Amino acid sequence: MTTRSLRTRLAVTGLATATAIATGLGGAAQAQEIKIGAIVPMTGDLQAYGETSLNGIRLAQKEINADGGAVEIVVGDTQTAPQSGVDAAQKLVSIEKVSGMVGALSSGVTIPIAQSVSAVVGVPQISGASTSPVITTLEDNDFLFRTVPSDAGQGVALAQVTKERGIDTVAIMYVNNDYGKGLADSFQSAFESVGGTVTQSVGFEKNQAAYRGELQNAVDGGAEHLVLIAYPESGQTILRQALEGGTFSKFIFTDGLKAPELVSALGAQYLNGTFGTTAKSLESEGGKHFAEAWAAEYGAESDKPYHDTAYDAVYLLSLAAVKAGSTDPAAVRDALRDVANPPGEVVHPGEYAKAVELLKAGTDIDYEGAAGSQNFDSNGDVAGTFELWVIEDGKFVSEKVFEPKAM
Repeated sequence: MTTRSLRTRLAVTGLATATAIATGLGGAAQAQEIKIGAIVPMTGDLQAYGETSLNGIRLAQKEINADGGAVEIVVGDTQTAPQSGVDAAQKLVSIEKVSGMVGALSSGVTIPIAQSVSAVVGVPQISGASTSPVITTLEDNDFLFRTVPSDAGQGVALAQVTKERGIDTVAIMYVNNDYGKGLADSFQSAFESVGGTVTQSVGFEKNQAAYRGELQNAVDGGAEHLVLIAYPESGQTILRQALEGGTFSKFIFTDGLKAPELVSALGAQYLNGTFGTTAKSLESEGGKHFAEAWAAEYGAESDKPYHDTAYDAVYLLSLAAVKAGSTDPAAVRDALRDVANPPGEVVHPGEYAKAVELLKAGTDIDYEGAAGSQNFDSNGDVAGTFELWVIEDGKFVSEKVFEPKAM
């Protein structure tokens, strides 16, 4: 066979395969091949979260493809840095031609990607972890969504549980970016509204060798408890130096520090009794399915957050492509609220084929995900509930999942 003949045969075979995938379910709501970019931190300060988020993305891909879908995942490493994140997203959009992106994790990376890439090129971006209140009103041309609630809610939640534990005075240290500053301001406002006192609120830069000056500034004013809003790598340095220098020994964490690596590195005896909050859904059918599927795939439940929200983002982008009958990024964006929000027949994770059949029949669907209802408002935000957890015997133990009271 000549080289030209071989190329012709391969081209015909490839076209036939693609056509079979695209037309196998027939109609405008047929299963769609879709390429999705995963913009996650495989290195840098949030590497530990990037790995579990990517596992959530891969789990959704595996389930969808086993159920008649055709999802391809392409990974871009943000390195937990704004410029690296923008570069990774630009490559996914311009070279890989993705129809949507899942990520990034940190708001300080998600926001510049949205402003420089997603909103400019017109590719939908769903973050499963970026919680800054700034995102709500960001000028993103309606291409930025998130499957995790805003820190405007987490700040209220953390303030309420802190006051409930009889703590009236705290100091704050926060990573100096959109995530840290937004959450620090939200917490302080809510804590003071319920009678609490914040003696100091001190920003810090990531990845420094020493934070003794910032710790000394934070301890001025006499607070015994430190609310630390940080990521694991810098957080570990701050905690170690606080313990060594005797500035603080009582800590309150936020979602960015719910990482078992911290306990292993510092010792359970120093962190037992530490509590914090993380976005988490109430018990649901979708959550139960996800937990069982995760355990079957990876062997154990993850202590880290945001793997379920990343998983939901893949389902939503895939179902939006089916609804649109297209993988054009703008068409996928336009269909996201159609598959995520009521009214419609409820579909859960693991029910991709059912969802496709409903869409094929012209029936509206309402995806209820692993992380709860993913109902996008006009800003691309979702409502949510939060988990109060405490470190006991070196383990993260859930005390309750609750909806913050209105302030």
